Amino acid sequence: MIRKAALGAAAAIAASATLAGALYASSATAQPTQQEQSGNGNGNGRAEARGAAIAAASAAKKGIDWQTCPEDWGLDPKIQCGYVTVPLDYAKPHGKKIKLAVDRIGNTGTKKERQGALVYNPGGPGGSGLRFPLRVTTGNPLWKNVSKAYDFVGFDPRGVGKSAAISCMDPQEFVKAPKADPVPDDEADKSAQRKLAAEYADGCKERTGAAKLQQMTTPNTARDLDVIRAALGERKLNFLGVSYGTYLGAVYGTLFPSHVRRMITDSVVNPSREKIWYQANLDQDVAFETRWNDWTAWVAKHHDVYGIGDTQAKVQKAWEDLRAAAKKEPIGGVVGPAELLGLFQGAPYYDSSWAPVAEVWAAYRKGDEKAMVEAAGPDMSDTAGNASSENGNAVYTAVECTDAKWPRDWATWDRDNTELHKKHPFLTWSNAWLNLPCATWGVKQRTPVEVGTGKGLPPVLIVQSERDAATPYEGGVELHKRFKGSRLITEKDAGSHGVTGLENECINKRVDAYLLKGELDSADVTCAPHATPTPSKATTLKRDQAAAQDLPRVP
Repeated sequence: MIRKAALGAAAAIAASATLAGALYASSATAQPTQQEQSGNGNGNGRAEARGAAIAAASAAKKGIDWQTCPEDWGLDPKIQCGYVTVPLDYAKPHGKKIKLAVDRIGNTGTKKERQGALVYNPGGPGGSGLRFPLRVTTGNPLWKNVSKAYDFVGFDPRGVGKSAAISCMDPQEFVKAPKADPVPDDEADKSAQRKLAAEYADGCKERTGAAKLQQMTTPNTARDLDVIRAALGERKLNFLGVSYGTYLGAVYGTLFPSHVRRMITDSVVNPSREKIWYQANLDQDVAFETRWNDWTAWVAKHHDVYGIGDTQAKVQKAWEDLRAAAKKEPIGGVVGPAELLGLFQGAPYYDSSWAPVAEVWAAYRKGDEKAMVEAAGPDMSDTAGNASSENGNAVYTAVECTDAKWPRDWATWDRDNTELHKKHPFLTWSNAWLNLPCATWGVKQRTPVEVGTGKGLPPVLIVQSERDAATPYEGGVELHKRFKGSRLITEKDAGSHGVTGLENECINKRVDAYLLKGELDSADVTCAPHATPTPSKATTLKRDQAAAQDLPRVP
């Protein structure tokens, strides 16, 4: 998901037809793999494997009762919606159940062309995939060929949105602004942030309940994904995962390798146990600084348009001056450094935000305070949006904190982030406070799955940009090593997050070839970057935000 500037900050700028017939005529159920049956010593073993098999068999019998989507879901009338029932705890498959919201639009081609369902996860943890079928209804040209062959299926993962949503604090309090500057001036500032983080962790346990919170893990979401596969009537899964969705795919491919037909992982979370999740966030701080510098250099290149500075150093100084002024006197009374970061971090995430963020900044420098407040400040009247934002942050925290063991001692956090901030100040402290609830997490923390230990996984297509800020390039390389037979496409000299959603023929044609024909190159491929953004007076931030709603969310 898109990161908040500090704990509780407001959200901003908040993937062969012949074979298919035989394949989908078979049973929708599949037996647990040998790896699952034996277990792997991390709480993802025999009991959960049996529970997942029981749940999948039940779902295959029941199917999904597809209906017209509720009007307040905001989806196209041509899209159908339904629910899939899964166990809260897979070790107790006959115990408490929860319902997961799913939606779909059928393939646009003929019955003969159909190759099954393509299931999508946009990332997070905490992102909703329910907008995925809109790529068909809006006529997205990048997905025209694939949509002829596949039903497009989205879902809200457990805890998200329409799927037994969880919460950690009052949504209106969550978005209230201005927040404290994420960069601490002294020990008192650090103590205040530590107190907020501990209170947030306590709130997650109190509002969600320990029993439910304990089950908010990536392995459980992977099991949910397998139950959804069975409910769809699919013997094997076709999956597109972006950002955190790549880690979900990596865990699924490890626990259920023989259940995978085709899988694309786009903008890859490093799946190493040593990275999940504490070190992954530290690595992200370094990558964000690099991509932030890419953007400020671009702003300087277009000084004639934005008038912010004609060198990268001058643009950086203008940013530091803006932060300092907003700290002294929040813009419009609500936009301080935390809120500014919530807006400006959109540029390192997505190239599509380069021009819109620069435009808001340029307008503010010319006296348009309203544009900055509307772009970076909270909308207290948008109670539904605020609830969604709080829910997304709650799921992000719950999954990352429960998935893995985090340092419990403040000295480790303080040492690592103080040192990192010296050369990578853009995101480091904000990221630390966002994740600090994991230091005092109130339920058992797991040991991550050892990704890549399953046998029988077919070739996976991995797509990664070289300068990605949210999921650094090394993650794609690591997954490539672990998934034998996979192919890695590198978008060189590029850094936008979510590569398969961008116009780049070198990548787009390979995505089509893989999904439609199962074809992969004989070796890894390096593609030239997609087109660099250009300033456009016709672009506005609000329009960009609307278009970006289906962009991947990041961890």
